[in-house]
Amino acid sequence: MSFEIGLITFGELTADPATGRLPEPRQHLRSLVELARVADQGGLDVLGVGEHHRSDFVATAPPMVLAAMAEHTSRLRLTSAVTVLGSEDPVRVWEQFATLDLLSGGRAEIIAGRGSYTESFPLFGYDLADYAELFREKLDLLLRIRETNPLSWSGGRFRAPLQEADIAPRSLQDELPVWVGVGGTPASAAQTGARGLPMMLGVLLGTVDGHAGITELYRRAAEQAGHDPATLRVGVGVQGYVGSTSQEARRTMYPYFTAGFRDNNHKRGQGFVLTPEKFDAFTGPRGALVVGSAQEVIDKVAAYHEAYGISRLLLHIGFGGMPQGQLLASVERLATEVAPVLRRELTVPATTYPGTTGGHGTTVTPGSSAEPINN
Repeated sequence: MSFEIGLITFGELTADPATGRLPEPRQHLRSLVELARVADQGGLDVLGVGEHHRSDFVATAPPMVLAAMAEHTSRLRLTSAVTVLGSEDPVRVWEQFATLDLLSGGRAEIIAGRGSYTESFPLFGYDLADYAELFREKLDLLLRIRETNPLSWSGGRFRAPLQEADIAPRSLQDELPVWVGVGGTPASAAQTGARGLPMMLGVLLGTVDGHAGITELYRRAAEQAGHDPATLRVGVGVQGYVGSTSQEARRTMYPYFTAGFRDNNHKRGQGFVLTPEKFDAFTGPRGALVVGSAQEVIDKVAAYHEAYGISRLLLHIGFGGMPQGQLLASVERLATEVAPVLRRELTVPATTYPGTTGGHGTTVTPGSSAEPINN
């Protein structure tokens, strides 16, 4: 299996620091679909759309955005990044992503997370005091839905029991991938490892190896629960930009990235200004941000691979409302100058995606020409 590299977008609506203008929501959604088309044509592996329920984000319904992307792509795997599962109905989440899987020819995934943006909990009638328990219960139910149909389920605090419930449609993939998004909390990593689920580690700032203890805890918990850590996949999601040169990358990214941090960061009213000095530190050789020339980005991703044993990196390019032309230029560099080197140089376990019941039941490796990835 090749090392996978892809993109994350949150669809944030940030005022352009140069003009003060906000993107128009309809046009911004069309720009996200164009982003997916360019990523697919360039040969990137994955694109994730984040879920946020505020007026400064346009992607409040990621499955719908991903479905639009599916119609303009043929090989790109399409995932949430993340699905805030604690404030969702797992039955509805399954229906949406199984439908996406059918529409895309077996390319759908779910990254389920607790969510660092918490507006969805009061919006949908949940108490934030139940934040952790909501996620545990709903993840249990989502995994049961993936495993069994019809399904009888009871014993939850937050949902009525199900009795021989026919939950449809079924996914095209034999097992629709469910990852767990972890933001650096040890308990979350341990619980994910104990379940034997793949983990997507969200890295914001700090250093490349700042979460090494988290991945060690994840693998140790997996082994103690009887899972083979060597078969479990770990990915990293991190902010970045691929420029024509080191200086151009930093000069282009900084004003938009700091605007996003000020206006869209985490919870409303808690943004802050990232100084140029801090930005330089976070983009340096040990800094967490993946920013620079193609070679610098290759070196930084290789450092993440060495620190965590990752098999996937998702780069959040364009945070803070970067103009589409600059964003797509960075995506094309990532696809043509960075990704081929990483696939050639970085080794990952021979993990494969399950086959589909719609075809011949073959096991499909991303990047292969076998169905159902529709290369």
